[in-house]
Amino acid sequence: MKGMASTVFITGAAGNLGRAVANAFAQRDANLVLVDVQRTALEKAFGTDTDRRLLAATNLLEQAAADATVSKALERFGRIDVVCNIAGGFRMGPAVHETKDADWNFLFDLNAKTVLHVSRAAVPAMLRSGGGKIVNVGAYAAQKGAAAMGAYIASKSAVIRITETMAAELREKNINVNCVLPTIIDTPENRAAMPQADPQRWVAPQDLAAVIVFLASEAARAVHGAAIPVTGLS
Repeated sequence: MKGMASTVFITGAAGNLGRAVANAFAQRDANLVLVDVQRTALEKAFGTDTDRRLLAATNLLEQAAADATVSKALERFGRIDVVCNIAGGFRMGPAVHETKDADWNFLFDLNAKTVLHVSRAAVPAMLRSGGGKIVNVGAYAAQKGAAAMGAYIASKSAVIRITETMAAELREKNINVNCVLPTIIDTPENRAAMPQADPQRWVAPQDLAAVIVFLASEAARAVHGAAIPVTGLS
């Protein structure tokens, strides 16, 4: 980041991690473009638009919608300095040979296509303004295969490979592209789903947000194409 004029574009902003990342950047006086599917969820999480905060309900599975939201961000703030691709999701599944196209496409759309659409929309603007930082969210589990997680692992593995590829393409153009690989994030939903687990061993959203903020900072200007495990105590 470059100081108070920095503009940060956050997808999945209304979720647990998105809120933590938005709060971390707000504490650093950034302008925020907060993107999620439903405006009601954004308003519940953040309130209303302000001079420093733009709420943008966007279906990132549609390229035109991503383009329109980036255009709104540029109209409001003039530039995009940081993109945090947090939108995504998890779903266990059947064995690979029993996986339906709908289940495969759901996770690839949610985890990988959203990154592609936002990149198509935002990178040209970042190039015009002289550079920036992109931080994607992969998954620690995506480093190797595991039973009943084929579509999820494949989709998050794609995020890692996209990150590395974009870094190779953009590093000479002053754009850093990196990703984080969290294990289980400590959220109310995960606590409810796994009541016997010890959430103290999971990754706190604010701790993951701190790593994302670092990768978006000038302190990380020499870091390109990294996939950084963030594993809590698990």
